[in-house]
Order: sequence, then structure tokens, then C-alpha cells
Amino acid sequence: MARTRGDETQGPERLIVSGRDVTISNPAKVLFPEPGYTKLDLARYYLAVAEGALRGAGGRPNVLVRYPNGIGGEFFYQKRAPASRPDWIEVVALSFPSGRRAEEVVPRDAAALAWMANLACLELHPHAVRAEDLDHPDELRIDLDPVPGVAWPQVREVARVVREALGDFGLVGWPKTSGSRGLHVLVRIEPRWDFAQVRRAALAFAREVERRAPALATSKWWKEERHGVFLDYNQNAKDRTVASAYSVRPTPDARVSAPLDWEEVTACDPADFTLATMPARFREVGDRHAGIDGAAGALDALLELSARHERDGLGDAPWPPHYQKQAGEPKRVQPSRAKKPLVEVARAKKKEDALAGLERWKARHADAARHLQPADVLVDAMRGRYTTWTRIRINLEHVPDELRPTREAPDPDDRDADGRNAVSSRSGSSRRRSPG
Repeated sequence: MARTRGDETQGPERLIVSGRDVTISNPAKVLFPEPGYTKLDLARYYLAVAEGALRGAGGRPNVLVRYPNGIGGEFFYQKRAPASRPDWIEVVALSFPSGRRAEEVVPRDAAALAWMANLACLELHPHAVRAEDLDHPDELRIDLDPVPGVAWPQVREVARVVREALGDFGLVGWPKTSGSRGLHVLVRIEPRWDFAQVRRAALAFAREVERRAPALATSKWWKEERHGVFLDYNQNAKDRTVASAYSVRPTPDARVSAPLDWEEVTACDPADFTLATMPARFREVGDRHAGIDGAAGALDALLELSARHERDGLGDAPWPPHYQKQAGEPKRVQPSRAKKPLVEVARAKKKEDALAGLERWKARHADAARHLQPADVLVDAMRGRYTTWTRIRINLEHVPDELRPTREAPDPDDRDADGRNAVSSRSGSSRRRSPG
């Protein structure tokens, strides 16, 4: 991998991939400043791991997550495939709950991955369906998301419980690092159930893991109620995507989402898997998920568990806030709203600006801040129309009543942080709103 910044004014690089011409414009553009990895490095990485990357994201509609100015600049989600694209780039039309439709990219070969890399798409974000059947997922996604303060060993312990529980329901899980702090377990399923059924099965499974390991894992949606490792069942809702196997993540060290076998889960360090190290691992051990497509299972047992939960009074759980209210869904009211211990302290386009506001709040209210526990600080990455923004709230549950600060305006208070009033000229559909 190139580790020098190079001349960002150099001409385009032409790659011949699977008999196709792929042009990498501005190949020396640095996407990862610390190691100096460039756009050309990104393209070469995806070519080196193409077989595995396509097993995870190929044949599926993908949202394009673009970092045109590298990980230090703004990024945006692009659902519509660029109008200017090679005729060999496949697309498929998706319908969204809003009633909008959009043609999304369906990568089929290594050339498509290189073309996406040229758009500065660091991550591969496929939907859980194949392009041939957009209504029936063939993948159940178990997302193990540790709350602040929870370290990797606890994630591994919850993963062990997940593996055992999947086996009890006749399912096979394929683990991978998320490329961040968590772990994903992918479960291939027969494409016989719709999104609502798959999500309900995921919710039942999350509750079962919580029952087996109540001190380690949680299925609670509201952040203020979570502890340990959260099993995010809503990753299985329609239109949700996750970074797939071999995706490069926007971390300073260019970490990647690494497929593992179960024995590796107990010993690996997610920091070992990067854009620089993964190609050699791929050459040496191949794709740890090579057998995933031959292990499709059934959801009948999980759906039976879900029905039993409902009979026992444990019905649906909250959906993400931008989804329409669902039949049988409980009220979307945070538990803290009734006792009012939750305060918003910052909202900003950049996470570092929001975190700076948090530190100012702590300095102003030092007596209250001393009582906060790690999980009391809720840092939310909020998805707007085109980009994400950061909201920080503080749960004052552990702060004595007499020390609780009164509500005040967030600092910073970027009212346009969610992008509702923004217009993107880079989305391939200038001045048109996102379809989601």
C-alpha cells in the first residue's frame, strides 16, 4: 500500500479489471491522512479481496457511502446510482416507505467494486436482499453494539451466547468484526419471510440472548435503558444497511470489517484487521465466510418464540424514529421523559464539535458531572437527508435532584445539523431529495 501522500494533481489511473476499463480519477487523493492511504490504495484493496467482498455485498442493492474528501471531511449517503455511470454497472429500483423510488447500484464483479472505490465509497452497505427478490431477505443480521465503557472481551462473551442460541434454533452464524467496537453475526436464511417477519425474529432472538445473559446483553431500544452489549434488532428493518464483510471503515487506521471463524472470535483484536493487513490474510487463509451461502436456515423456531412472547404480553418493541408508527408498537416515548432526567447538551455536524460542547457542559456543571456513569452520556450519530450529524444527551438519573442543572439551549446548537434544509450537489441527483 502506498504510504506517501503523493501528488494529488497527478492524472487518472487506468485499471483493467475483468476485461473492463476502470478509471481512478485523482488516484493520489489521500483518504486516510495518518497512514496516507489514497483512493488508488482503496481500489487496489477491494480488488485484492474482491471474492470475499462480493460474497457479502455482491448481487445486492448497495447504498453508496461517499467520503470525497477523506475521513476528515464530510461524507454523505447516496441511494440513487449516479446518472453518469458505465453501462455495465447494474442497478435495481427500490421502493421506500416514503413512496419514493431509487435505482441503487448492484455490484456483480471486481470492476464494480473498483468503480465504487473511485467514488470514494469506503464502505460497502448492502441491503439484506438479493436484486432478484427485493421483498424477502436472505440474511438475518445480529449486530452486537457495546454501550460506552464496555470492552471487547464482553462483546466476545456475548458472541459465545449468540452462537449457542443460534445452534439451539437450528441456525448457523458467521461472525465478523464490525470494523469499529462491535461484532456482527450474519445468518443466511431461506428467502421465505418478509422484512417485518425477519425483524420480529431478530427481536425474539435478542430477547432470548438477554434472557440467557442478562448481566452482559440487552435488547432494550432506548439508550438510557441499555447496559453491556445491545443486540440491535432494528438492523433487520426494511431499508436498513450495515457495513458488509471486508468493508473499510472511516477510522484513522483504516480498519476493516473482518470475517472470522468462531475460534478466532475468542482471541482476535479488531485493530489487527486493516486496509493494509487484510489482503495478506485473504491470500493466506481465504475467506472465512466461504461457506455462508450453503448454510441457509429457517426462521420457524424463532417466529414461534416471538408468538410465545406475544402471548405472554411481550409484544413489539420500538422501531427507529423515522419509520411510520407500526401496528402493535409501544409508544415511542423515552422512559426518562416522564421523570425528565434527560437533557440535550449539543448538536453539531461534526462529532468533535459536539464533544467539545459536552466538555463545556461538564465544566459548567462539575458537581453534576461527577455523578455521571459512562452509559449516562448518549452520543447519537443521527442520519439526516444527506449526511450524519451528532447529538449528545445526558441522562441525569444518577445525579441527585438538588444537583441537576436546569434545561438550557444545546451548545453548539446547529439547527441545520440534520440536513433537512441542506441541498447536496454531489448525490448524482443534484437538488433532489434523498429517497429514503
